Amino acid sequence: MVNPATVFWLGTKELRTLSKDVMMILFIVYSFGFSIYTQGSGGGETVNNAAIAFVDEDQSRLSRAIAGQFARPYFQEVREISAADVDRAMDEGDYTFIVVIPPGFEKDTTRGRDTEIQLLVDATASQQAGLGSSYIQNYINDAVQRHRQEYGEGAGLADDLVIRRAFNPNGVQAWFRTIAGLTDQLSLLVIILTGAALLREREHGTIEHLLVMPISAFEIALAKVWSNGLVIIVAFVCSLLFIVEGALDVPIAGSRGLLLLGTAIYVFAAAAIGIFLGTLARTMAQFALLMIMAVMPMMMLSGGMSPVESQPQWIQYVTWFLPSRHYISFMQAIVYRGADFSIVWKEFATVLVMGATFLAASLLLFRRSIAAAR
Repeated sequence: MVNPATVFWLGTKELRTLSKDVMMILFIVYSFGFSIYTQGSGGGETVNNAAIAFVDEDQSRLSRAIAGQFARPYFQEVREISAADVDRAMDEGDYTFIVVIPPGFEKDTTRGRDTEIQLLVDATASQQAGLGSSYIQNYINDAVQRHRQEYGEGAGLADDLVIRRAFNPNGVQAWFRTIAGLTDQLSLLVIILTGAALLREREHGTIEHLLVMPISAFEIALAKVWSNGLVIIVAFVCSLLFIVEGALDVPIAGSRGLLLLGTAIYVFAAAAIGIFLGTLARTMAQFALLMIMAVMPMMMLSGGMSPVESQPQWIQYVTWFLPSRHYISFMQAIVYRGADFSIVWKEFATVLVMGATFLAASLLLFRRSIAAAR
């Protein structure tokens, strides 16, 4: 029979112990603050503030129209330089891209002749260079196509392809990176706190003191789950309000209460995994190795770094047994698509069952290890 008062007072002991651990508190603040902000605001899969210059030897309306398409946030303000400055500018790294438009470019384009534009790229920033080259090519092709249609030199497409983005009309990568980063930090911190709390009891010898008291292993586990889970949920709420919605301006389409409920269920499941790993390990060094083996695959395969659908089929079957996959699934549904409880309840139930299973396995393993030690 579980005594709620015992579970409560054991949990408050955990909170008092954590409040004296300054390094762990700083780590929590960093993980849910600065780390989330840098991951959300850092460069992603789009060109961002790329430096670009034009060598306009044509000085025509078409060349100016091409240069006028480049604007923030993808590109900096276009600078016009001379052909003699190209080599020096590239050597000194002043620009990532330099577009050279030859003389007579507009005249040749108007008459339907083949034309050439030179694009010089500083490929030391490989991702920016590769993506930016595609952007520039599309900008130039669009401008030339419009110019030829204006002068009757191109029929254009018979039908226009209209693309409408759902839930993220502007394709803002920060929205996806921020939520994925918040999920990763949540998984990491919950497992670390609960597993380390159990190991700390074992290394300090206080676990034996607890076991000689009229306290069951289940009450010890529940106390560690609710106390460490409470700390993480408070940090999650603060990060959601001040970092995600405040500093990064990521909109939350669905119910915040429903999101918090789902997060609480996932925290329970992740805490159970932490207790399971803490029971398997005998020292903090072993626990750190188990963290690498368990948490890193959870972060990589759960859908935060890449969609589950793009992974090999057999890995997709494996990821079904990861609570983080289901959490990211219903979290994205609530945050991006405004899903209600009727849509996500199955994911909620799946995570809850997984958490209960891990907790039961942890208690069984914990009792066996104690019996063996005696």
